[in-house]
Amino acid sequence: MPAPVNTFKEALANGDRLIGCWTSFAESVTAEIMGTAGFDWLVIDGEHAPNDIRSVRDQLMALSASATHPVVRVPVGDTALIKMVLDAGAQTILVPMVNSADQARELVRACRYPPEGVRGVGAGAARATGYGSFSDYIQTADAQVCLLVQVENRAGITALDDILKVDGVEGVFIGPADLSTDMGYQGNSAAPEVRETIADAISRIKKAGKAPGILGTHEEATQSYLEMGAQFLAVGIDVMILTQAARALATKWKTR
Repeated sequence: MPAPVNTFKEALANGDRLIGCWTSFAESVTAEIMGTAGFDWLVIDGEHAPNDIRSVRDQLMALSASATHPVVRVPVGDTALIKMVLDAGAQTILVPMVNSADQARELVRACRYPPEGVRGVGAGAARATGYGSFSDYIQTADAQVCLLVQVENRAGITALDDILKVDGVEGVFIGPADLSTDMGYQGNSAAPEVRETIADAISRIKKAGKAPGILGTHEEATQSYLEMGAQFLAVGIDVMILTQAARALATKWKTR
């Protein structure tokens, strides 16, 4: 039996627009709840949320009951971390702060088994293989792994065209908060120069035949990114959704 088909990767290749959301609670129950909302994809955030490999695994298990595809963001593009996340069952990896084509090529190698890559061949007892039930997993897994890289500073923007030439990178995610801060706007991603840089990057990504992605945390930004042509677009963060709704509810009833 081969590795399961990565429907998210297929959809990106088909040019489908996919709407997603961030999950930052690092809890399987909230991931399961978010999986019922109808998003095409959800990010299990290992960079800014308090996740470890066990909590990532548990959220992957929780999301397996829904049609929502899990995207795991590792904290850094480390080969050992990527191996662990893949063995836990992730098929789509998001790597922050990718600033060069050489770095992107090493990430591709981390996601593939030898001889094309360096992924350790030890998944026989791991969740990724159905605990050994996918007999042809090693022979078929590489084709089902989707690597997304984040470009989120001036160095990454400068290297973007070279990064886009790297075979095995399926999509490039623009990080507006980090990019705007690195450009001197301290998280103001609505600054005209930042918006122009994002729009140009999305255009270049699309022209290169890759999928452009981005996160919008309020309606104006999200609509702007949609119009720019973002293909996999995150439209919120679960923690922000809860805090905003809870504060609005408290305010509504305390002021009556």
